[in-house]
Amino acid sequence: MRLENERLCVEIAELGAEVLRIYDKKNGREVLWEADPAYWKRHSPVLFPNVGKTYRNTVLINGTQYPTSQHGFARDSIFKCTNSTKDSASFLLVSSDETKEVYPFDFELFITYILEENKLHVKWEVRNPADETMYFTIGGHPAFRFAEKDEVKEDYLLKFPGKSELRYILIDPAEAAADPEHVLSLPLKDECCPVTEELFERDALIFDGTQIEEAWICRKDGTPYVGMECVGFPNFGIWSVKDAPFVCLEPWMGRCDDAGFDKEISEKPGINRLNGGESFEKSYTVIVA
Repeated sequence: MRLENERLCVEIAELGAEVLRIYDKKNGREVLWEADPAYWKRHSPVLFPNVGKTYRNTVLINGTQYPTSQHGFARDSIFKCTNSTKDSASFLLVSSDETKEVYPFDFELFITYILEENKLHVKWEVRNPADETMYFTIGGHPAFRFAEKDEVKEDYLLKFPGKSELRYILIDPAEAAADPEHVLSLPLKDECCPVTEELFERDALIFDGTQIEEAWICRKDGTPYVGMECVGFPNFGIWSVKDAPFVCLEPWMGRCDDAGFDKEISEKPGINRLNGGESFEKSYTVIVA
């Protein structure tokens, strides 16, 4: 599926309803990571029904343990395109016997993309068609490639408008789960911090408490490159891998489990809850400078 206007060209796959390409026509360059498997084989996966990992790769739902996979199954599922125009497209994933083997809830997941000038709006809608309450987390994971071929992380800054400091936690490698007891500080100078290899030595930086509602990747002289608006998102991740020429800006509604969490999904901190017949909506926007 292809969306296009005078400024941007966007390509979206039915597999995972994943954005595969954001091309900046004005500046003649690709903005979205090309999924080179030497570093990371994805572009911009949708994370559902779980963001990150659950503790020990299982989840307890109504007394039954279900196996889980990192970031959930939506990113590897075929969506149906339900509507498309030259600048918008909607995709739908519906629960099935296969999904219920690992996630026992009925659901309808709609992903809608709307192109507006230099912006791509991403909207999620989750509907609960059943009578019982359902629980989930959902997130975005777009990777933004560096503008020029030979650029490295040190050629870029991260900018957080209106912020002078952020606090974050990390993944405990021994537990493969979040470590909320050790909170670290990310000091900012003029709302910015440098992008470095060392920043990601211990995997993703996890920001809780609705700290980040706007973030930008900028050239090291401060020139904006690509940004994100994500108002009202309680969690946010920033991630890359060693020597990779990209940075992920990840808006999350809920996140991975804390180390040691083994209670019912309904008791998970930050879980989204939908009663029978209810729907959930959330959106964020990618902005190409």
